[in-house]
Amino acid sequence: MDSNNELIQKINEKYISMGLEPEAFYKGLLYSKPINYWDYIEVESLLSLQKPRTDYPDEMVFIMYHQVTELLLNMMTHEMHQVCNNENLTADYFIEKLGRMNRYIQMLANSFDVMRLGMDPNQYNEFRFSLTPASGFQCASFRFAEIYSTDIENLLDTRVKGNLPANYDTAFLFENIYWQAAGKDHKTEKKSYLLNLFEEKYLDKFIAMANEYKTKNIWQKYVAMPEKDKNNPALIQALKDLDIEFNIKWPIVHLRAAEQYLDNGSKVIKATGGSDWKKYLHPMYQKRVFFPGLWSKEELDNWAKDYD
Repeated sequence: MDSNNELIQKINEKYISMGLEPEAFYKGLLYSKPINYWDYIEVESLLSLQKPRTDYPDEMVFIMYHQVTELLLNMMTHEMHQVCNNENLTADYFIEKLGRMNRYIQMLANSFDVMRLGMDPNQYNEFRFSLTPASGFQCASFRFAEIYSTDIENLLDTRVKGNLPANYDTAFLFENIYWQAAGKDHKTEKKSYLLNLFEEKYLDKFIAMANEYKTKNIWQKYVAMPEKDKNNPALIQALKDLDIEFNIKWPIVHLRAAEQYLDNGSKVIKATGGSDWKKYLHPMYQKRVFFPGLWSKEELDNWAKDYD
């Protein structure tokens, strides 16, 4: 009984300190139903979110896998947000959070055989036409993870990186970010319908987020740490692992899955978004690197070659 009285006292103190009446919460406990798994996880709602556009059974695999991808990316950005907004960041906390991020992206990379081997090619190459012009390119969660991770300058098209003007703003950077290559004709500067829709939906949010995290993205949080922490081998390795998992392994398994369905040896089929996917997906062409200061010139020059 003493432990119960002590617990009740703590509950009273909690709500009184918030300016609330504890009695109302006790009444809520008296009348409320116990929680169960299916309501807490919203299982029925979750399983109602698959809305195929064709009658091909494997379209359900395609939809559910991409929904799982979105959830895992949001788990990753949940951890990134905590690191970027931690004003008392320690090396141990940083390493722990990076470990979580790396496990999430490893799950994505390791699970891609669900896409590569888990759909009938004939079904895919029929139902995919009902998705035009939608594309995985339009995954905003992936872009949020990039913005949390590094300076936008590190995400620029390789043709622009070494030729920045003396003065530029964030909008200029997004006009020249690497993923513009999937939706812009660089000769005419004309943007595809796919890219225009994506920017109409998300560009203002991307720019605002990039401005907010310019001085507190993961790379900047590392740079601002004391030298002792910056030289921590485990922290350096965890950051390099994130670069490898996110910017090399993940694009390569995505590329291999695309090859399974869009390259029959004699003919390369265009992606639903119309991009040159073989070049766009390969990290040797994109050369995205979140933490360039942690890699040698030789490693950067040979980026992703050992993983091809």
